[in-house]
Amino acid sequence: MDKILIYGPSRLHGTVSISGAKNAALPILAATLLSSGWNELNNVPDLKDIDTIIVLLKHLGVQIEKKGRQVMVNANRVERYDAPYELVKTMRASILVLGPLLARFSQARVSLPGGCAIGERPINFHLQALKKLGADIHIEQGYVCATAKQLVGAHISFEMPTVTGTENIMMAASLAKGTTIMDGAAREPEIEDLAALLNKMGAKITGAGTSRITIEGVSELKATSYSVMPDRIEAGTFLIAAAAAGGQIEIENCHPAHLNTAIEKLKSAGVKISTTENAIIVSADGSFHSLHIETAPYPGFPTDLQAQMMVFLSQISGESQLVENIFENRFNHVAELRRMGAYIQVKGKTAWIKGRASLSGAPVMATDLRASASLIIAGLVARGKTEISRVYHLDRGYEYLDEKLLKLGVRIERLRTKER
Repeated sequence: MDKILIYGPSRLHGTVSISGAKNAALPILAATLLSSGWNELNNVPDLKDIDTIIVLLKHLGVQIEKKGRQVMVNANRVERYDAPYELVKTMRASILVLGPLLARFSQARVSLPGGCAIGERPINFHLQALKKLGADIHIEQGYVCATAKQLVGAHISFEMPTVTGTENIMMAASLAKGTTIMDGAAREPEIEDLAALLNKMGAKITGAGTSRITIEGVSELKATSYSVMPDRIEAGTFLIAAAAAGGQIEIENCHPAHLNTAIEKLKSAGVKISTTENAIIVSADGSFHSLHIETAPYPGFPTDLQAQMMVFLSQISGESQLVENIFENRFNHVAELRRMGAYIQVKGKTAWIKGRASLSGAPVMATDLRASASLIIAGLVARGKTEISRVYHLDRGYEYLDEKLLKLGVRIERLRTKER
């Protein structure tokens, strides 16, 4: 398995361009199952998770042509309606094919999903909502088995926001008979991106980005062309990296409004940040103040930036608190940061971080996607060599992060043990 070596400390200088959003591209690729003909998708990032869903779609019989960041998809000849465990065990987003298969082909058999070891992400909300739309669903040998002659619109209320649940039902309801109203819907920008694609295909969706989404079902959707939004979590990772390691960078091809909460938190600590319509300029020099941060569904502070922010908090004055409200096992990176010299105590869902820790390079192991990014940032801050193993987690969600950091002046290299 590949490893990444970082020789620190290393300040960041220059300009970085943000890639397409993984968490938008995955449901958008799944949504192509709802139409026939060739869909042209642009700004699709080159990531392991994207490769996984492409393999899954090909298994179903979908024709796919990939050239760089353009993916052409034609679901005119779908031959299978099952997503086997072998193909989806590494990625929870595989559940996103459930709604489209059921809506267009009246059947689906999808393995219960796998993915990062960051806690339970139950799909019962998906299944309850699909039942309200008229689906017959049962669990059999680790698979969700669903059938429906015709999905029918219904009023669905989620007990708590679920991103993939909102996306799955939005896709399924697009071909349902009648109107579906979702209350308690997740509000993430990636949901707005999916709705924009579906509407371009002929769906009638309003309210995406709010807690109430209305979908008027249509009889068919048509192929279209679409460009995936920039990755707000990648942008946030570079933002926090510059704040922690110091220096000045411009983050291009992003939507700063998607990171308002993170930007305001960093500003309140003393980091200098300015924005334009599609860029963020961050300058980090001097002493910063301690923070209290709690993760929350969008537009709150993203759980996907919690691990990265923890490294920043280890470098500022005073003691900070970081409360993880989304996933119960998302402090797996703490042990590795401690190995590098961070002062962090965890009790339940709260981490106390003592600032001004002098980090030293060490061999560390990534436990999940965002933990990988936190170790990269720690390597920028630490003195000496940091060796990060199991970086396949990193490659699931960051497009060539090591190469981008190299262009920002970081002494970083990848030890390859096999072709990516």
